[in-house]
Amino acid sequence: MNPAEIAETPGSSAVRTMVEARLEEARRAGGAPETVRVEWRGQPTNFKVVTVPLDDLLYNPETHRIRAQRSHDPVFDAKLAEDPWSKESQEYLHKLLQCKPDNPDATDPDFEKLKDDLKDYGQKDAGIITPSGILVNGNTRCAALRDLNKRDFRAAVLPATATWADIAAVELELQLRKDRRRDYSYINRLIAVHEQTSAGRTPAELAKAFRTTPKAIERDLWVYEFISEAIERSREELGGGGTTSLRLMDFEGHQETLSELHRSYHKAADTGKAEALRENRLLAIVLGTAKTKVRYVGHDFHNAYLVPKLGEEFAQPGKPADEAFSLPGLDLGEDLPLAGEEPETLRARAFTDRVLKARARQAAASQLTAEEAAEARTVLDQVKDAVEQGVHEAEWVDRRAKRKSAAAKTLQEAAKLVSESTQQASQARSQDLMEHRALDESLLELATALKKLSRVASRGVEEPGPGLSWLQDAVADL
Repeated sequence: MNPAEIAETPGSSAVRTMVEARLEEARRAGGAPETVRVEWRGQPTNFKVVTVPLDDLLYNPETHRIRAQRSHDPVFDAKLAEDPWSKESQEYLHKLLQCKPDNPDATDPDFEKLKDDLKDYGQKDAGIITPSGILVNGNTRCAALRDLNKRDFRAAVLPATATWADIAAVELELQLRKDRRRDYSYINRLIAVHEQTSAGRTPAELAKAFRTTPKAIERDLWVYEFISEAIERSREELGGGGTTSLRLMDFEGHQETLSELHRSYHKAADTGKAEALRENRLLAIVLGTAKTKVRYVGHDFHNAYLVPKLGEEFAQPGKPADEAFSLPGLDLGEDLPLAGEEPETLRARAFTDRVLKARARQAAASQLTAEEAAEARTVLDQVKDAVEQGVHEAEWVDRRAKRKSAAAKTLQEAAKLVSESTQQASQARSQDLMEHRALDESLLELATALKKLSRVASRGVEEPGPGLSWLQDAVADL
């Protein structure tokens, strides 16, 4: 929608007349009128509250409350984009406002709690509307009140000059207040951060608005771009015409996994390992791998666990776009691309792309032929089984490695404690506060522990290293 214009809505003229008449009644009533204070074009402003019929209100099609969930039903989403004020579009928005962000086919328990609260106590907080009846704040409350067959809604009224940009700014400012009752879903928050960045706001400004840090904003932007790229890569033409792809809402519920991916990606030893890790984790996320298991998917997961189970022929990288480029006398060979990503990353990406497309087809099952549906199901089942087995093996390898290094790491911590004890002894001695008897008892305990360690560590070792040799000599006379 044009950020500078709000198109006429059905019956908007009559609604404006009614709203203006009620605002005038409030002005004439005297006393202290009820108001709602919001940030309006950079200035705190009070707007008067009036009571309006619920039947005259329209859900905001641009609300971030359900922005990602709009794509749940592509047919209704298209109708919503074409005519957001039609009865069908408004009913679709009503349904989405009731639903769980990660599963729009199920009712959100928080919505039921809101309905119960409104039923028992009524509408405590006023919403906000435009003069033509578009809801700026209070979309979910309006849906709940309608389900309860209530007739009226209390709302503050914005000026007639309000634009879509104003509406978005007011909604965001209210959502980020500390007294907010219901957070945006994870993906809808990412959308809000992206849109505000596109509007020219810096990470520092957004960090202040979202009550977080600039680093967290930069992470959210990275994740948004990561998801958007995955959606584009999943786009697939269907045999019966049209296209399908993954949706933003398909990544709801993966906040911790995506945040961990961002950390791991930027901590990777080099770009090649980072990109390979990115591809392998994306594949695992799309398949719904548990967040406690995704951490075992590393940069080598493709070669170590997927290829042995699925074979290289499962998916092959496409030929480089710059294939025709050549230099006289220079033969790069088939496996030596001129520049770009590592072969390992390209092979992992080919696997991931096939899974992305199969997952997108599965989401559009009603538009597939029986053969297409069966092929997508087979691909996903094969890869999911391979990933589950691979994760199990990788977890076992990780635990074994930790057990192998556990003793050494514990001794490193013990060495730090001995150094700390040395400093404490020095301080006590300088102040004539040394407790010699207690120290002597502790040293005997240490000697006994070192003797046991020497005995255990020496088993089966024919040629001890310098560290173990020192320990053997140190405890020989104990």
